[in-house]
Amino acid sequence: MTTKRSEGPIFGTDGIRGRALEGWLTIDAVEALGRAAGAVLSRSSDGSEGQALIAHDGRASAAPLQEALARGLAQSGIRATTAGLLPTPGLAWLTGSRPVTLGAMISASHNPAEDNGIKLFAGGGNKLTDAEQAEIEIRLRDELERVAPDGEPVASPLTQDESLHSAYADHLVALGTEGDPLDLGGLKIVVDAANGAASSVGPDVLKRLGAEVTSLHCAPDGLNINAGCGSTHPESLQAQVLELGADLGIALDGDADRCLLVDEQGQLVDGDAIMTIIARDAAERGLWKDQRIVATVMSNRGLHRALSPCGVGVHEVGVGDRQVVEGLRSEGLCLGGEKSGHIIFGSENGFIGDGLLTALHVLGVAVRNGTTLSSLAAPFIPFPQVLLGLVVSSKPDMETLSDFQALCARFEEELGGDGRVNVRYSGTEPKARVMIEGPDAQRIEQMAVQLSEALAQEIEQG
Repeated sequence: MTTKRSEGPIFGTDGIRGRALEGWLTIDAVEALGRAAGAVLSRSSDGSEGQALIAHDGRASAAPLQEALARGLAQSGIRATTAGLLPTPGLAWLTGSRPVTLGAMISASHNPAEDNGIKLFAGGGNKLTDAEQAEIEIRLRDELERVAPDGEPVASPLTQDESLHSAYADHLVALGTEGDPLDLGGLKIVVDAANGAASSVGPDVLKRLGAEVTSLHCAPDGLNINAGCGSTHPESLQAQVLELGADLGIALDGDADRCLLVDEQGQLVDGDAIMTIIARDAAERGLWKDQRIVATVMSNRGLHRALSPCGVGVHEVGVGDRQVVEGLRSEGLCLGGEKSGHIIFGSENGFIGDGLLTALHVLGVAVRNGTTLSSLAAPFIPFPQVLLGLVVSSKPDMETLSDFQALCARFEEELGGDGRVNVRYSGTEPKARVMIEGPDAQRIEQMAVQLSEALAQEIEQG
């Protein structure tokens, strides 16, 4: 393993992420992170011991990383308790509903098993502010420059509380039984948990609400997370729904903050279609004072067309759940999300993206209307869209790449109002993502390939 660490920002768009036990995720770096985060996020002013909650998504590297984090937290006067295998939204909800100093989720979401990451939540279950992240980064670098604190090392300070898992499951069941009770009796549902964090709680909640549940990829062994399954690879779920004649399938990612669905015909229902279903239902029932949702620039223009007849508008923001949350907060809206299936509900749910809660919302619409998922998703007709991922050796400011910018401008002019071009760097991987949308599938495929080649060539030329 290597201790080579980047000189740039430590926190990406979704916490610290990289190859497990390397770079900023070595044991010593994670222990130092515990000390730094504890110092910055501590809410104790009387010298009493603070508390932290930790959870993970089932990767083999989770155990040593959470032990290291707990040691660092203990050195800053914070006692850590782990909920074990639990979704990121579950950890966020627990952090927000208990008097704790901070929460820490050990997960690399939809990334492969050899990766991992740490996502921090402040007290109240809130995402870190930019200022908090910056201060933690400064302290973390300082911590790694000095010798560990004097005194006896804290041995295995981490304790496990299995009741935390049950508390989150009870919370989801309660949401499904309050108001208009959600009775899933008679429904056949297949759940693909990506061998990740929701492998236990996902099927459990649906069964308690009355569904006949088939579990698929719900057996994490530390190495099989996201391996040909879950929201990034829903093909086996689609096949299973058809084979069993199920009413629908639920595809989660490794930490279960994303949700894609499969209808009874085996067709994929993505995040844009899910937002269409929930927003149209809310409009028809008069649930929102402000009938707008938040979507990113990556959402398909078909979303706008599907919502317009119902009087629902779209407030567009940049890519990433932080941008969606900021849009929801600033505009006072109730629903936002991404095409990837990361759907976020507003203040009534603490601005938390929760894959299982998303599925329950859609199931609620289906049950109330006595209809199929394919019928609910039918109003969303996506424009053809191409998304290519390009591995890059560096990430120079795209505005400085003149040839690439000229090609972008030419394609945007050609597409006019019937399409769009969006190119950005990934915040978690060494990649650029090229997205083009337009009426002619063959033409936009050609455009995407040309843009990818132009970007790669100009980056390599330096």
